[in-house]
Amino acid sequence: MDKLGLDPTVVARARRLAERAGAPVVQLARSHTTVSVERAVLRLAGVSGADSDGIPWVNRLVDAVRADVGLGHGVAVPVFDALAREGLDDVTVLAQKAAAGSVRFGVPERSGPAKRAARRATTAGLKRVDRRRIERERLIARLGDAPRRPWIYLIVATGDIYEDIPQAQAAARAGADVIAVIRSTGQSLLDYVPEGATREGFAGTYATQENFRLMRSALDETSRELGRYVRLTNYASGLCMPEMAVMAGLERLDMMLNDSMYGILFRDINPIRTFVDQRFSRQIHARAGIIINTGEDNYLTTADAVEAAHTVTVSQLLNEYFAHEAGLADWQLGLGHAFEINPEVPDSFRMELAHALLARELFPDAPLKWMPPTKHMTGDVFRGNLLDGFFNLAGVLTGQGILLVGMMTEAVVTPWLSDRDIALQNVRYVLGGAGDLHEDFVPAPGGFIRSRAHHVLGEAVELLEKIVDDTLLNAIADGTFGIMKRPADRGKGLDGVAAQEPGYFNPVLPAEDQR
Repeated sequence: MDKLGLDPTVVARARRLAERAGAPVVQLARSHTTVSVERAVLRLAGVSGADSDGIPWVNRLVDAVRADVGLGHGVAVPVFDALAREGLDDVTVLAQKAAAGSVRFGVPERSGPAKRAARRATTAGLKRVDRRRIERERLIARLGDAPRRPWIYLIVATGDIYEDIPQAQAAARAGADVIAVIRSTGQSLLDYVPEGATREGFAGTYATQENFRLMRSALDETSRELGRYVRLTNYASGLCMPEMAVMAGLERLDMMLNDSMYGILFRDINPIRTFVDQRFSRQIHARAGIIINTGEDNYLTTADAVEAAHTVTVSQLLNEYFAHEAGLADWQLGLGHAFEINPEVPDSFRMELAHALLARELFPDAPLKWMPPTKHMTGDVFRGNLLDGFFNLAGVLTGQGILLVGMMTEAVVTPWLSDRDIALQNVRYVLGGAGDLHEDFVPAPGGFIRSRAHHVLGEAVELLEKIVDDTLLNAIADGTFGIMKRPADRGKGLDGVAAQEPGYFNPVLPAEDQR
């Protein structure tokens, strides 16, 4: 139902502009590779484990290839050529020998045998991802799914995976449909993925493949107990974005935070590195049937939520374009937006409804991720709980798909289990009491909510026009999003980017993505 009376011509123009703004970045991503993309390929080929210093063998192997021949041809051909020359059948053993300096790498004139071997190895990894996707679909069919939308999304993160597990299971029993394990502070800036189960994270738990496996197994147990499938979320962001996507596919995670610009803006990761990595990671997510969550809510923690509302819409349109281009379907687009207007602003709730309904109508088939207030939480837990109630009501009225549970102790302390219980009570009351109220909520023609939504969309189109003229990379450098200025020739991880040379080969990518 069209509740805002948006002009379809304006909406179509906004999407065309987003495509024009994003297309040069896609071309940049298609003509470059990164150390993390190449490591992700080798993870699919079976490289696993870490050395005595905790550095993964896959890092050691890519570093050795890079030192000998660079990354411009990809690592698959040099690695599988060396594997044959050394008479080995285990890529991890090759990595160990390379780390010891006993193997040298080159690009052979006859690359056919190495390419075929690389395809066989990575196809085995991709088939495991395919099996996990089918496994998810069968479990949902057998156990049942969440009985209503929005899905209730709740965060756990103690730093210790063995403490996270009982908290996650308790949250699911209390009504959570999606469990997100927040990543340890600073992990996005590590250019390697820690190995094994971890118990020492800071304000979060390290994202590792073993931690993914442990939590997925625990939530499967709870899913069988509750008679509904409980989804698991983690992060495909930072310097190891492609590897995180691969590990998520291998261990059957259901959602991954995977924004096209978050790492650039809020972690100062090089823009080119980020765009190359995010495209590959989204191609993996598309195949794995994983829902991505984007990070537009973060813009409103640094910029004003009223003045910068149109930048959220622009970012959502860009994220949609990048996602579709990488193969993701609409049902996989958990586009982000947030309830972050200062509650002291007159008509703040009406503006929140306008912004949320605009997102809902622009992306009718996407499971939008609606984020709770954080910036204007004061430490007054009673006021905070009331504000979260208004946030929950806005989510119901505008038909959001994924509702992150707000905490009354936001920005005060790490939530206790009792805090989560009170927050879940709030969500359950509003969702239960309101029911299908979104069916009855239709803003008045010519009224405040419709007018505000039209205004924000108009500003978004104007900004997209400027971005098309000036390029997206320049817009990011100028501080257009979240007031963060991030030039394309600076930022962390730039040294891990390489232009593809003629003959570049990646056995995971389609032929049109290779030079």
